[in-house]
Amino acid sequence: MIRFPVIACMLVFSVGLQGVALAGQPGPDWMPVEQVKQKLMLSGYTSIIKIEAEDGHWDGEGMKNGKAMQFDLDPKTGEILGEVER
Repeated sequence: MIRFPVIACMLVFSVGLQGVALAGQPGPDWMPVEQVKQKLMLSGYTSIIKIEAEDGHWDGEGMKNGKAMQFDLDPKTGEILGEVER
């Protein structure tokens, strides 16, 4: 009788880990990272230091107006959702 709870816990744990592994992957309908970089350059960024998929959006760092900035971008349009000076 102990086997069922153990198997159930293992199943729940493995499904949970799959969600964590996919959290840092761009979705199939996301704007490609190269297009995102081009859009950032058009909005005033002179260099992109880092850009990665994180928690359902693009997240990154770059230089804008001579300042180091952190930004969050819409994954489908590449629009800036927020940016702050580092």
